[in-house]
Amino acid sequence: MAAPKVAVVGAGVVGLSTALSVAGAFPACSLTLLAEHFSPGTTSDVAAGMLIPHAAPDTPIHVQKQWFRETFTYLFAISNSAEASEAGVHLVSGWQVFKSAPEEDLPFWSDVVLGFRTMSEAELQKFPQHRYGQAFTTLKCDCPPYLLWMEKRLKAKGVQMCTRKVASLWELHSEYDIVVNCAGLGARRLVGDQQLLPVRGQVLQVHAPWVKNFIRDGDGLTYIYPGINSVTLGGTREKESWSLCPDPGTAKGIFGRCCSLEPSLRAARDVKVKVGLRPSRGSVRLQREVWSQAGAKILVVHNYGHGSGGFSMHWGTAKEAARLVGECIALLQGSSSRAKL
Repeated sequence: MAAPKVAVVGAGVVGLSTALSVAGAFPACSLTLLAEHFSPGTTSDVAAGMLIPHAAPDTPIHVQKQWFRETFTYLFAISNSAEASEAGVHLVSGWQVFKSAPEEDLPFWSDVVLGFRTMSEAELQKFPQHRYGQAFTTLKCDCPPYLLWMEKRLKAKGVQMCTRKVASLWELHSEYDIVVNCAGLGARRLVGDQQLLPVRGQVLQVHAPWVKNFIRDGDGLTYIYPGINSVTLGGTREKESWSLCPDPGTAKGIFGRCCSLEPSLRAARDVKVKVGLRPSRGSVRLQREVWSQAGAKILVVHNYGHGSGGFSMHWGTAKEAARLVGECIALLQGSSSRAKL
């Protein structure tokens, strides 16, 4: 049969990494990336890009750990390469602090990050309002450099990149054999997934080059994540809010909370406010389907619904999506062989 034509819909961190994984696993495919928005206009561009996972309630922990481990291993190799600066991938050390000790002794990802340990009493003196803490080194992807680096790699592999608003996956059936749905929150409209809901996140980006260590409150709502050129301060987690308008009161609250953790931030300048809508559901949807209509069919692979865990899990889920694309290719080759008989 002719080389399968594959379309990946969505150009955030999940769409780009899935396209890269598919292109690497199946170089004979004709691969196209379709998106209404590319960087810097994606939800991923607002994300801090820190690899600190949030447990998804409906996904087995061992699966989430595998996705995280695969992502960490992949990005760690990039951070140790000559491309680290261009890709915006770097190691960052810091602390996660709690007002009281958490119920779980160790988070499921503690043996994936580097040097995970309980903070000493001397370290905790930096955080007088907190009684317990964990210190470790993890990875951070700066955006948009990381997204642009992936786009560059896709172009080098001959992947076509088209700005296009896809109203329905079915509209692609006459052009492509396989469609990979990485549309994030857009999947709610594309496939009618009512489980998929926005969780609004507002963050600040500030110039504070003296801040070298990350600090994260254990509740996950207040965090300071230093990048290469700016520091991300957060945040919010507003369920079912569709507003992309920055809220000045929220911004003031974020800045105040972060300054209570790191008082030197009072001297930060060039404050920019950003808002994004996390595509959240009980579990990531990683699944393949056959869609049929009036004698025509299209093979569909879904990879969306990462919520706040897109960067922490993206390469692990991209590899799984590529495996599902491989199953689709096998189905196509099987039907082609039967047709010849």
